[in-house]
Amino acid sequence: MLTSPGMGRIVVHEVMRVMVMFRSALYAALLTVSSGTASVAGESPAITPKPTEAPAGHYILDAGHTRLMFSVSHLGFSNYTAFFTGVEAELDFDPVRPKAMRLVVRIDPASVTTLFPDPSVDFDGVIAGESFLDAKAYPAMSFESRTIHLTAPDRAAVTGGLTLHGVTRTITLSVIFNGGYAGHPLDPGGARIGFSATGTIWRSDFGIGFGIPAPGTTLGIGDEVAIRIEAEFINPDVSGPQLGP
Repeated sequence: MLTSPGMGRIVVHEVMRVMVMFRSALYAALLTVSSGTASVAGESPAITPKPTEAPAGHYILDAGHTRLMFSVSHLGFSNYTAFFTGVEAELDFDPVRPKAMRLVVRIDPASVTTLFPDPSVDFDGVIAGESFLDAKAYPAMSFESRTIHLTAPDRAAVTGGLTLHGVTRTITLSVIFNGGYAGHPLDPGGARIGFSATGTIWRSDFGIGFGIPAPGTTLGIGDEVAIRIEAEFINPDVSGPQLGP
């Protein structure tokens, strides 16, 4: 199709006008982002932590109100669940600056409890034995937090190093802050806070491979281990109880 020179100049002029408008719009958008009226791609707005009356300070685990449980697939028919009774933990708690908090947990692998119904079989000893946890060779399990990232006012991703069976791997726990108080007349523990947490590990990552099913089957004991934690921490040094949570 033939066009006149005049028509060609009109087309070129229109293209240049559109390009100028595009550059102006892009510049305005960048100014808007840099001024904070829009979010930069990949960044999320700051999350305000859930308010609590519990003060900042050094808290210790209330073992009487704590359960550290784990579940593994048994033949694909059920998720066999057990827990540990020998758990100690310390938490440097800061309700205003969660990123500054630090958690250290110590677990006695020999304290695994299965509630196996036949008293003639030491099934706790089987799980603590050489085929699985091998508590004699590796008498200590631990977790130490490295980063705490809020995902909601009452939720966080807690990443740290888990040491199990002599191997340390980085894992992330999904944690819910259930709340707390600065004290209560009926609570001799002082300030109290509570959390729920879940996570997943693969026991083969820690060198525990006994009984893992062959590929394509569930005939055995699963590699994937689901972790569930219900925990309360106390700070008996806080003075002045309050009435109610």
